[in-house]
Amino acid sequence: MEMREIGSSGMKTPPLVLGGNVFGWTVAPGAASFAILDAFVDRGGAMIDTADVYSAWIPGNKGGESEAAIGEWLARRGHRDDVLIATKVGMMPGEGGEKLQPTRIAAAADASLARLGTDYIDLYYAHQDDPETPIDEVLGAFDALVNAGKVRHIAASNFTAGRLAEALDASVAKRLPAYCALQPEFNLVSRAKFEGDLQRLCIDRGIGVLPYFGLASGFLTGKYRREADKAKSARGFRMEGYFDARGFAILAAMDTVAAETGATLAQIALAWNAAQPGVTAPIASATSVAQVEELMGALELEMSEGQLARLDGASTG
Repeated sequence: MEMREIGSSGMKTPPLVLGGNVFGWTVAPGAASFAILDAFVDRGGAMIDTADVYSAWIPGNKGGESEAAIGEWLARRGHRDDVLIATKVGMMPGEGGEKLQPTRIAAAADASLARLGTDYIDLYYAHQDDPETPIDEVLGAFDALVNAGKVRHIAASNFTAGRLAEALDASVAKRLPAYCALQPEFNLVSRAKFEGDLQRLCIDRGIGVLPYFGLASGFLTGKYRREADKAKSARGFRMEGYFDARGFAILAAMDTVAAETGATLAQIALAWNAAQPGVTAPIASATSVAQVEELMGALELEMSEGQLARLDGASTG
């Protein structure tokens, strides 16, 4: 199986990361989540992505539900070192403050470690930029975690090109840890937040790119094609921005590629994403073992230049 390096970290992953946002939301903790995680690793998956804020948006939840579910799975397995765990700080206020205040980073990291039941986090993200906290203070807080052995590497999510470049420059100037990866929103229907200056910066600086919403909340699976389809899942409300001529043209182009390759639309969406310049591995979540099996099939799909061009044409048209 192809393994790709995550920036300059020395860590490697196949070109697919399992999203943990569904654990404690659309997937209950316990047996259901264990089965999905087991299936992912058994098929060669190496990296699981979560965040402290998952899934605080659900009534009755307070955040940390996904981390706790993954922590129970890690404890059940009895070994930790053969899987990479990524989590995030910066969207959920709590002990120590909010956003990326140094005291908040320190407290949030300890809380995440406790929920995950592990001594270290492989990749710790700034979940979003915090313009109100000086960059060197943010990096200094991450530096303390790295020096304490609680975090191996740091990364950024939802940063603009300008702010990411500023942070990378500050790391060099202050001799502090540097973000080795970026997690932007990027898929066939949502390209503008990554393509252009941000994509070029990541390529030029050797930053690993692990896009989220690889399946556009399920739109790129072909599951949602009519207004009535929005009721099929708790994420149906997110289809509002995709139900237009461009969105349906993308699905039509994917249908054509599916007929030519025998691949599912989900596999096509992820394989397209992984083939884009600078991308290390898209992130996608699964709510069943069958979905894990389908998603992992993207790793075996090789599309022709003509097929990739057809998808690009529909997506940029």
